[in-house]
Amino acid sequence: MPTEILMPALSPTMEEGTLAKWLVKEGDTVSSGDLLAEIETDKATMEFEAVDEGVIGKILVAEGTEGVKVNAPIAVLLEEGESADDIGEVKAAPKAEAKAEAKEDAPAAKSDAAPKSGGAVEKSDTKAPAAPKDADGGRIFASPLARRIAKDKGLDLAQIEGSGPKGRIVKADVLEAKPAAARAEAPKAAAAGAAPVAAGPSTDTVLKMYADREFTEVKLDGMRRTIAARLTEAKQTIPHFYLRRDIRIDALLKFRGELNKQLEGRGVKLSVNDFIIKACALALQAVPKANAVWAGDRVLELTPSDVAVAVAIEGGLFTPVLRDADAKSLSKLSTEMKDLAARARDRKLAPHEYQGGSFAVSNLGMFGIDNFDAVINPPHGAILAVGAGVKKPVVGDDGAVTVATVMSVTLSVDHRVIDGALGAELLQAIVENLENPMAMLA
Repeated sequence: MPTEILMPALSPTMEEGTLAKWLVKEGDTVSSGDLLAEIETDKATMEFEAVDEGVIGKILVAEGTEGVKVNAPIAVLLEEGESADDIGEVKAAPKAEAKAEAKEDAPAAKSDAAPKSGGAVEKSDTKAPAAPKDADGGRIFASPLARRIAKDKGLDLAQIEGSGPKGRIVKADVLEAKPAAARAEAPKAAAAGAAPVAAGPSTDTVLKMYADREFTEVKLDGMRRTIAARLTEAKQTIPHFYLRRDIRIDALLKFRGELNKQLEGRGVKLSVNDFIIKACALALQAVPKANAVWAGDRVLELTPSDVAVAVAIEGGLFTPVLRDADAKSLSKLSTEMKDLAARARDRKLAPHEYQGGSFAVSNLGMFGIDNFDAVINPPHGAILAVGAGVKKPVVGDDGAVTVATVMSVTLSVDHRVIDGALGAELLQAIVENLENPMAMLA
């Protein structure tokens, strides 16, 4: 039977996307791994690969279409011997098929609740009698090609984990013959990751409130919706507490100037933010219990220092992650951060470049902000909010009043992960690194 190619979930937060560009046309032959389209997610534009082979029989969603729901059909794939005339059967069948499956396949319907992002080709499989059954009599969803390969290899489909849409078994799954245990865990993990978010006043309520005032409605794109949902979730579910310190950075500014003179020939110019990232990464190594994330029913203590850095872009922000930041030189961190920031502004980051990390830095000092409190980006254990360096009168160790450049920082901490004393120890380590910058190179 013809195959429906479904809109993939290309990021954990994606619910819908924009079909930016088709890389194939009707009549093209494709194989597993071939690029089909470019999809704009809530964070980036990504390439979408086929997970099965066949001929593109019909394109259902035009280029540039916005708001395409995950798992909605976007094209039809034909198998060997099929033609475009067969597509009509697929389009007419869903309602009847859905009813039949609802009656006969309750266990399978339950497992379909958590679609996976690893594939995008779903077989229509209207020939229910030919579908294999699992131990409980539930139908196993697999592509015809996957069934043929499994039969040839003598494999039991009930023991194979499906990576296609709604857990469907595709060619790659049969070739790899993954264990089935993970299938039952997928819906549970998806349910755990979905936190309830308070709705607030309804759209109608707010529109009525401002009915007599002039205004312009601004459409929310995927990124703004995601930011709103995640930050609301963070403030509602994470028990934040805040630790504040003033840091004297005159020694850092002098040291930075000296290093930049030496690095001019290499085209490297270190920023204060580069030193802050390095200071935080080393502090996480010095206080390893604080290098941790909240994982629902447990805490994960990370070994490397993976530091995320907030980057403002038009319409939102990214938090690209600098992995193993403790082990990288200042010049390497600076170069990598500039590259990530540039690609973040172009929305060209891959998911692995902005997901993960245990700690984040948000610096608004360049905008003249003296101090602020940042919202923790779950599942991180903490985030450092950095203000501007300002000349202030300070009292020296000898009691004399002098002028120093002081930078105010606030550490927002998840109390489930890091207790007060541990948070204070982490912040003290950050302060010591920034006030003694040469030691970070030792």
